[in-house]
Amino acid sequence: MIMRIKHYLYYLPVLLIIFPSCDNSADDTTPRLKEVYSDAFLIGTAMNRRQISGEDTSSVRIIETHYNTITPENITKWQVIQPEPGNFNFEPADRFVDFGEKNGMFMVGHTLVWHSQTPGWIFLDGEGNPADREILLERMRDHIHTVAGRYKGRIHGWDVVNEALNEDGTLRDSPWYRIIGKEYLVRAFEYAREADPDAELYYNDYNLEDPVKRAGVVKLVKYLQENGAPITGIGTQSHLHLKTPSLEEIENTIADFAALGIDVMITELEIDVLPYPTGYYQGIDLSLIDRNEEGINPYTEGLPDDVQNELAQRYRDIFEIYLRHSDAITRVTFWGVNDGNTWKNNYPARGRTNHPLLFDREWQPKPAFYELVSIARTR
Repeated sequence: MIMRIKHYLYYLPVLLIIFPSCDNSADDTTPRLKEVYSDAFLIGTAMNRRQISGEDTSSVRIIETHYNTITPENITKWQVIQPEPGNFNFEPADRFVDFGEKNGMFMVGHTLVWHSQTPGWIFLDGEGNPADREILLERMRDHIHTVAGRYKGRIHGWDVVNEALNEDGTLRDSPWYRIIGKEYLVRAFEYAREADPDAELYYNDYNLEDPVKRAGVVKLVKYLQENGAPITGIGTQSHLHLKTPSLEEIENTIADFAALGIDVMITELEIDVLPYPTGYYQGIDLSLIDRNEEGINPYTEGLPDDVQNELAQRYRDIFEIYLRHSDAITRVTFWGVNDGNTWKNNYPARGRTNHPLLFDREWQPKPAFYELVSIARTR
């Protein structure tokens, strides 16, 4: 409850502001998501570089109108913010924070420690050999202190560790794990707490609706708690599909994490409407990226009405679960603003035309948007 009240304090001033109408995404009569869900949880979106810079003005209007929490897609990842030793690129992150503060938003940093999008130099010594444990711990601490410390009191929550598990729930054999051991998880949270004593600190991962992987996350969080790591919440990314995972497993995921006594967040939500390529699973497999399998890109001219309605019903069913668990869920963040800029357009095969979000390629609200407004107003 304390965390929830703190969240609301960040965006309460925004509710007092009268925004200009969004000429290509909504008019003055269009309900605002952040307002209809104001007594349930924060509603947010990820922002890309063009939105953070203000170049994509249509998306910016949607963000300002409908969302009260934001997460950067890439600009606070290690390879972007510190590509070379001691060479920090803060300009995009500074813009992101300025935007959030201007609009009274709750801001999340993504991500401090990850096996991917992390420069190779981090794991090497001066001779090109694998770095030893102490060198890597020092680099981790310096990076976290520099980045999270710069935005102390401004970025309100951090994905401290991202995607540390395999699909079977075991720890991923990343360079962090190989060099430091399991303790790297604890140390990352400790360093983040040193950098910002008041920030919320999260573990974030995907495919947690799978019971086996979910059990691994429960085990990981208990390990962190037992070893004094200051974890305050867990983010389930929720890259979902029209048919899978089941509603039962979505609800079980929230309940299992809430039982750990920490906040639960939906951190990277979208619903993929396209058929699966052969051999595809919910995760990142870059070997599929250049495949051109027949039948996996059927909606290049737009989403048929029957699929549009199916998407709307799927969003409704899922948000009904979220609302039932609004005592545990503090934030629901969509991974993208509209269908034109979702990462799902080019993954797992280049050129695919996907339609997974609430706003279409013309920044217009889709039927799914109005379904979410409807259930929020009638709860």
